[in-house]
Amino acid sequence: MEHNSRRTFIKNGLLASGAVAVGHPGNLFANSKEQTLKNITIKTVDSNFEREPLIRPFGFKGGYMSEIWQTISYLESTSGQHQIGLCTQNVLWSDANVFANNSESAGNALMYAITERAQQMIKGQSFASPVDLLDEILPEVYAYAKKVTSNPNLRKTFALNALVGVDNALWLLYAQENGFKTFDEMIPKAYKPSLSHNHKKAAAIPLMAYTIPIDEIKATVDEGYFFMKIKIGQPGTQAEMLKKDKTRLSAIHKTIGNVRTPYSKNGKLPYYFDANGRYEKKETLLQLLDHAKKIGAFDQIAIIEEPFAEELEFDVSDIPVRLAADESAHTDEDAIKRMEMGYKAIALKAIAKTLSMTMKIAQAAHERDVPCFCADLTVNPILVEWNKNVAARLKPFPGMGNLGLIESNGHQNYKNWKTMLGYHPHQNAAWVNAKNGVYELNDDFYTKSGGIFDRSEHYESMFAKP
Repeated sequence: MEHNSRRTFIKNGLLASGAVAVGHPGNLFANSKEQTLKNITIKTVDSNFEREPLIRPFGFKGGYMSEIWQTISYLESTSGQHQIGLCTQNVLWSDANVFANNSESAGNALMYAITERAQQMIKGQSFASPVDLLDEILPEVYAYAKKVTSNPNLRKTFALNALVGVDNALWLLYAQENGFKTFDEMIPKAYKPSLSHNHKKAAAIPLMAYTIPIDEIKATVDEGYFFMKIKIGQPGTQAEMLKKDKTRLSAIHKTIGNVRTPYSKNGKLPYYFDANGRYEKKETLLQLLDHAKKIGAFDQIAIIEEPFAEELEFDVSDIPVRLAADESAHTDEDAIKRMEMGYKAIALKAIAKTLSMTMKIAQAAHERDVPCFCADLTVNPILVEWNKNVAARLKPFPGMGNLGLIESNGHQNYKNWKTMLGYHPHQNAAWVNAKNGVYELNDDFYTKSGGIFDRSEHYESMFAKP
């Protein structure tokens, strides 16, 4: 990034003052079209956002969200082409301290200011690789994010979350300028090994928060869902948490433990628990696992995600279940560190950490034979398709059949989900909604790449010229 463009942004920055007041390798894109990849220059940038209310307060990590901001990034190249990228912001997930130290709206405004900063940084810049451009701007965006949030210990995921819409617009512009028509064509050769499958089905993973009654979990299973994300690490002291988690596990296993599914290799329902870093010691987690063994639920635990806080960096290879890294795997380097610590799965979030960073993380995991799956951020329907495109191409998860895994809980939480679904350019396609717990990924899905290359009239209208 040239110093002139930085000085220009400082002089002409759009949101910085208002937000503060609110409180690689050159050959990465070598592929069959290597010689024809264009050098694309960003001429015009713009942005907007919408506030989407939730059905009920969404609680985790000690906080509760009441709405989720959807930010929209517009990029136009000097050739006259333009693309729009979407981002679902989640301040609480990306950095709980920022959420706690600001009002909910202020926290969202801070993240939006970071998005705007990134767009102003790339205005006038040229790129041939979205991955390279992200790598180039991320350090400065992250430094700015620390400054604007007054948080020197800001989690890098906060900056990455703010960059999702910008990154998606860059990928779409890259595909448009180079004539790529599908997601498969768009994947750089360097990352194709980790994204080489074409599953016909993907398990749709709903989210069961602390307060979801057991009979509602049973009803969800009766609807055909078989791989559910269940929150553990409940509020209270460590002793209180463990007691509540044991009781929750017993109630769940008693209710659905005997249900069978054709999608797992042992025919049993896999249990996917997410602790959001609530366990402070391995011994405490091992007590929960001992309880699982006692009630006969142990062999059904497929994943325990982020049991320990990110700063607790110790070897976990002796824990006898598959632990997955999510929040702690900000970048490919962080993911590699977690895998070296003994984490045996990675939760990918193309819709929270950018597609560019997700490709790097997925490839790092593939090279170490560590399985991946796609987790949600309670995103909008179009972003579900971005996540679905990644999940559809990942290697099958151990213990499961030949299918991808993708969490999607927006339909459970957004007050206006049906309206948001109307913004999807293929809202009536057979692959948009899950049926009997799975997304059917037919040839039309792969031909249209989930509709991510097609324009949404709703979002296009936001930037229509008079």
